[in-house]
Amino acid sequence: MAACARRRAEPFPIAMKKSISDKLEHLSRRLAELDLLLASETATKDMDAYRKLTREHAEIAPVAALFAAWRKAEEGVQSAQAMLADAEMKDLAEEEIRACREEMARLEDELQRALLPRDPNDDRNLFLEIRAGTGGDESALFAGDLFRMYVRYAERQRWKVEVISQNPSDLGGYKEVILRIVGQGAYSKLKFESGGHRVQRVPATETQGRIHTSACTVAVLPEADEVADVVINPAELRIDTYRASGAGGQHVNKTDSAVRVTHLPTGIVVECQDDRSQHKNKAQALSVLAARIKDQQTRAQQAQIASTRKSLVGSGDRSERIRTYNFPQGRITDHRINLTLYKIDAIMDGDLDELIGALSAEHQAELLAALSEETA
Repeated sequence: MAACARRRAEPFPIAMKKSISDKLEHLSRRLAELDLLLASETATKDMDAYRKLTREHAEIAPVAALFAAWRKAEEGVQSAQAMLADAEMKDLAEEEIRACREEMARLEDELQRALLPRDPNDDRNLFLEIRAGTGGDESALFAGDLFRMYVRYAERQRWKVEVISQNPSDLGGYKEVILRIVGQGAYSKLKFESGGHRVQRVPATETQGRIHTSACTVAVLPEADEVADVVINPAELRIDTYRASGAGGQHVNKTDSAVRVTHLPTGIVVECQDDRSQHKNKAQALSVLAARIKDQQTRAQQAQIASTRKSLVGSGDRSERIRTYNFPQGRITDHRINLTLYKIDAIMDGDLDELIGALSAEHQAELLAALSEETA
């Protein structure tokens, strides 16, 4: 009989949705293929391909292990059902069925979560940008408070924090400050912090004791990979040779040593005639071409980051907010999930776990709901 935990529970349905079981069967077959590929003698001949295979294996293996455990529990149910006809074993068999079905339900929940689409940026480091918005000096002071809040949270996570740039205000705080945060899972934890943050409190500069409302914007950007070394496909090049012009003596005038390389996908053209050797001129031209393509990729990447930043931070107006920090009432409200916590001092000291956990749970619930619709 299968060794399922003996726990009292109501019976759970044994059937898994076919669309989910089909996905899991496919992953199990793919894992077996990867095992064979990685065990082959030629596996490490192409190290780039080998690394891709090992990453895929690492992603699939935990899911396949959960599915194997689910099937083992399913077999336990079937074995116990065969014993129901034996009067002496009936009670034990019924208990075994309940325990295995409970185990199957737990494992199916884990499997659904394991099948959720994974954010490829989750394990990246990040840039966190805080900018003062509406509210003048008080907004800058609040930007300083947010800066300290995130730095203390990072310290609790044992992450490394680097200040990339800062523009202090006259009365303290920051008009703008940009941090680089380095640590495992940094982006996965802080990616929901992007947006408008509103503060309600009596500013230090307020003499009448009136509550003011100010705002700051926060943008959390995953750190991009360094632009990889450019791989140039020879089929995408047009190479022309011609006689070099200008000074260079008789040799230059008699040989087609100059080289013009055109990269067809981008239209980048590089000419080189500095050397008498056509071979050396070609190598030099290809080197310059690679540098230009790399520069073009970097610029495109920076433009994408700028576009993402613009969509994240909004205008800095009071009305564009994801969270309100109300100091007189000691509360923080996240408007996206309607969560209010009365622990503002702890949160401003970097205790963000409850907030971040609630936001992550809500996001996961939305993904699960979408998965359920897809597999219905």
